Amino acid sequence: MDDFAAYLDRTRELVDRALAEVLDDYLDGVSEWLTSPIRYACEGGGKRFRPILFLAGFEVSGRQVNNRVVRLASALEIVHSYSLVHDDLPCMDDDDWRRGRPTCHRVFGVERATIAAAAMVPLASWVVAEEARALGFAPAECAALVRELSEAVGPIGMVGGQVLDLISEGRSVTGEELGEIHRRKTGALIRATARLGGRVGRVGAETLAALTDYGEKIGLAFQIADDLLDEELGSQGKGPRSDRELGKATYPGVFGTEHARATARHLAEEGVAALRGAGIQSWVLEGLAIHVVERES
Repeated sequence: MDDFAAYLDRTRELVDRALAEVLDDYLDGVSEWLTSPIRYACEGGGKRFRPILFLAGFEVSGRQVNNRVVRLASALEIVHSYSLVHDDLPCMDDDDWRRGRPTCHRVFGVERATIAAAAMVPLASWVVAEEARALGFAPAECAALVRELSEAVGPIGMVGGQVLDLISEGRSVTGEELGEIHRRKTGALIRATARLGGRVGRVGAETLAALTDYGEKIGLAFQIADDLLDEELGSQGKGPRSDRELGKATYPGVFGTEHARATARHLAEEGVAALRGAGIQSWVLEGLAIHVVERES
């Protein structure tokens, strides 16, 4: 696990450098009123899980990761950062702290934070299209990559999941309903991330199907693990308001802590089995599946 932790640290540094480059390049000439909250949201630390997953999916192809590929991967972090800014707004979870510092709207005000976050999804799409073009993808191929990202983020993905999450607050939900919320709100982007890494690496259909299955399983496991962490921190009175305080449906709340933990582990195992079933040998992807359910933050 020491080697895996070193890999995560090393790759996180690559992503951080590429993300800084991308923001410099794509925000050149844009008003500081908009760029400052975008930079604050994107450069505030974090695990960079989604770009790292993208790169691991890409590496399955056997192709060499270069700076253009890492720059494209950084688009996934821009999308994730957008979602955190909107999640923290007073009209949503109303949180004052994120990653150990004030949330974006506390620093820049609700208006600037809201507009900046709204700009981050098209910014990410632009990055995907331009970096894919620079990697030699045809216009139709670039459009297909942007479409995949857009579907994961939009009304049938992340945003749709957020809607389901909001309208379920304060009411009892079934396990099936909860699974649908999590698959959209968190899982859709993680699934698309694994797929996009494979697609940029130009993997074959069988490999892409296995990455899709893997991404689907660990996407749901990731959110269940988040629910468990939220439950633990909430019970200790730490951090922002817990999901339980907000009346949100969670896996521990619906199924109990032990069942939720066992489900997350089982999903991670199924994700790894999907890779092995397709003959994919990736210690990084397998390590990420374990990391998803055993992380402490």
